[in-house]
Amino acid sequence: MRKRILITGASSGLGEEMARQFAAKGHDLALCARRVERLEALKTEIAEKYPKVKVSLKALDVNDHDAVFRVFNEFKDEFGGLDRVIVNAGMGKGGSLGTGLFKYNKLTAETNFIAALAQCEAALEIFRAQNNGHLVTISSVSALRGMPRALGAYAASKAALVNLTEGIRADMLRSGTPIAVSCIMPGFIRSEINEKVKNTPFMCDTVPGVKSMVQAIEKEKKTAYCPGWPWNVLAFLIKRLPLRIVMKMG
Repeated sequence: MRKRILITGASSGLGEEMARQFAAKGHDLALCARRVERLEALKTEIAEKYPKVKVSLKALDVNDHDAVFRVFNEFKDEFGGLDRVIVNAGMGKGGSLGTGLFKYNKLTAETNFIAALAQCEAALEIFRAQNNGHLVTISSVSALRGMPRALGAYAASKAALVNLTEGIRADMLRSGTPIAVSCIMPGFIRSEINEKVKNTPFMCDTVPGVKSMVQAIEKEKKTAYCPGWPWNVLAFLIKRLPLRIVMKMG
């Protein structure tokens, strides 16, 4: 079934590849990010391969919360509604606390959680009015435990997003509102946010990694570790292993 899908942070990394793969499935796309020139190149690429897919672009800095509500509603009006919103925009700058990097840790926390909160609010206002929709948040397996160095604030912000998503799902269940809610937790999938990281175990290339994410989203899974192998097993272990072992993954 053809869907109208809004993706934030669609100019690079996982968001960009999700746009390609959803277009291949015939879905219409509302894409937004700060770097509009990257979005324009992506739109041209999709138009050449899938001319029947509608692609609309808008500039959006998700830390401009008023703009989040405005852009989401502009897309809703343009498409006559939205079927799925993927809260994907995020960042991973920062370092160990107390080392002078508060500015970057703060920006990571604000982008990955406060801005995600704004996106969820804006999406759910639309979905509640429609009485349908599918909200998807993109968290991370790093949310399962506290992580050292640059992953410290990042992992904490992604853990907050996991709990926020579950709280939204609880709200939907309690009220009987027919809105699907999914939290996707990628493992180590190659993207711009980690392209300089070397020798990371279990690192997966972008295309197959995102394929597993898209499959989970299409199935409207409540929670999914992606790719399922090896991350279903690793997630089980990460939750239970001593911190001195888990921290080596960061």
